Amino acid sequence: MNNEPVALPQALASFDALWSPRVVTRVNDYDVRVAKVAGEHVWHVHEHTDEFFLVLSGELHIALREPAGERTVTLGRSSVFVVPRGTEHKPYSPDGAEILLFEPTGTLSVGDRHDEVPAHVDATTGHALTPAATRPDTRPDPGDA
Repeated sequence: MNNEPVALPQALASFDALWSPRVVTRVNDYDVRVAKVAGEHVWHVHEHTDEFFLVLSGELHIALREPAGERTVTLGRSSVFVVPRGTEHKPYSPDGAEILLFEPTGTLSVGDRHDEVPAHVDATTGHALTPAATRPDTRPDPGDA
């Protein structure tokens, strides 16, 4: 676990792969993950855990299959949403987004049950960030001048 501050812009700039989350840090038994997303993920369900989404940039849609029927929630920048455990869902982003997720360590990105995983979706429990990606940018913000 990293015991130094992590700058999310640097963490996100350290990789290009879509639907391939990186573990930024851990909180108790949970991973804090960041991911770049565009296009569609896959219908899937996490049987034993909720899934927390925070949109850092762009817009994320999450299609949900609930007992009352299907619906889609739309999350803009700085919006959060929790998909309850056992709810089938499919995230997608027509124009791309950057997101932060909280999930128990070891949770597979495509859930416990899922449709066939397309080639552009990484079925992973999260990848480690490179050491350089965890260092905060200490340069002054030009907007602070």
